[in-house]
Amino acid sequence: MKSLRKAFTLVEIMIVVLIIGILLAIAVPNFIRARESSRAKACVSNLRQIDSAKEQYAMDNKLAAGGTITGGLADLLTYIKKTPECPSSGTYTVGTVGTDPTCSVGGTGATGHTL
Repeated sequence: MKSLRKAFTLVEIMIVVLIIGILLAIAVPNFIRARESSRAKACVSNLRQIDSAKEQYAMDNKLAAGGTITGGLADLLTYIKKTPECPSSGTYTVGTVGTDPTCSVGGTGATGHTL
């Protein structure tokens, strides 16, 4: 009598593993790139929020362009619901009135993410 074997051969299993490996080699770099892009966009969004709060603070305290916000980010908490945190563990620098805030994480240029 003839025996019927219903199993995968080693070659078939190796081909499936190879295909999965190729798909992972394509997908993982794209996932990492998308995650970094998302972090950069969140950081820029936080910088816009800080800039808006800084402008409101300057108007309320009658500060001219170049005026210093003495308490830094702590002074702006009245105008921001919660303290923005950099998704890449960087720190935000508020700067003077009329200048854009910056992030210490490398992004665009040496100063980090910018508006």
